[in-house]
Amino acid sequence: MRDTLRREIERFAIVYHVEESDDTVRFHVQPIDFKGLRMFLETLTSDYDVKVKFRFGEFVIELKKHRERVWINVVLFVATFVSTTLMGAGMFERFDLIGGLTYSVAIMFVLGFHEMGHYIFARRWGMKTSLPYFIPFPSLIGTLGAVIRHRGRIPNRKALFDVGVSGPLFGILASILVTYVGLKMKFEPTYKGEITLMLGTPPLFDLIAKLAGFNGYYIHPVAFAGWVGMFVTFLNLVPVGQLDGGHVLRAMIGERAESVYRIVPMILIVLGFVTKSSIWLFWGFITVFFAMQRHPKPIVEEPIDRKRLVVGILTFAIGLACFTPNPFVLTKG
Repeated sequence: MRDTLRREIERFAIVYHVEESDDTVRFHVQPIDFKGLRMFLETLTSDYDVKVKFRFGEFVIELKKHRERVWINVVLFVATFVSTTLMGAGMFERFDLIGGLTYSVAIMFVLGFHEMGHYIFARRWGMKTSLPYFIPFPSLIGTLGAVIRHRGRIPNRKALFDVGVSGPLFGILASILVTYVGLKMKFEPTYKGEITLMLGTPPLFDLIAKLAGFNGYYIHPVAFAGWVGMFVTFLNLVPVGQLDGGHVLRAMIGERAESVYRIVPMILIVLGFVTKSSIWLFWGFITVFFAMQRHPKPIVEEPIDRKRLVVGILTFAIGLACFTPNPFVLTKG
């Protein structure tokens, strides 16, 4: 490993000294081609944890062989399953563990299916990516969602598009299925609290409600899991930076997407003031930070094909069908 890496690094830098210990190699170098060295090190990030330090007038490149810690994924999955089960059980009149388990399976399916879409297509393009990391959190839905980590550079804009668009499309299919099933499940609590959480329903949810023949007032927690999936789909498809919508737009229109990234957060903030919804204000300020970071460039910048452009436009249209101006409204009585 050391000799092969040294030969490659010597194409861009003078190597003075090499240290090796366990799975880590350190190269003390003086760069002669900064751009070439940077691009080469970027190619190593799929297999190594790369660190570059500057000491005593020379650069030290530290390469540590990356190892996936699958046990972390398992622990987070179990913790999130417990968290969503407990939160789901509390959605019933009396603490209902079976009902909580039903909700937990539904929400984990929706979130997990979204992330598996990314995972499958990243693997198809030969990109290194982790298994999903679920995030437990004792909130209304019991989780902050799930993420996967990509390592290394993006091969081209087609790969960027496929990986970016697959998550929302997989996720919305799961959301539609879970919503339909949930709306078919009876849920009519006899106890009415002083404060009721009203959900703003997006057009896609209303369409599924008609297809399911739903005409009730309260929805089963399983249907709520489907609603969450639609809400998350819209948030993810906001075309900014490292969000799925940012990836898709970057693949569709190239570096011109950077201009869009700067405008969208302002639109969300204005929307928050107009609708008096703190959610859009919060998401607007969050996306400001996404917009401040330039999107990583794919290795090959050639445009995507017309078929992908059509799929991208339809995906953003689906995202709009998941939008509701006031997602949560608390009412008394």
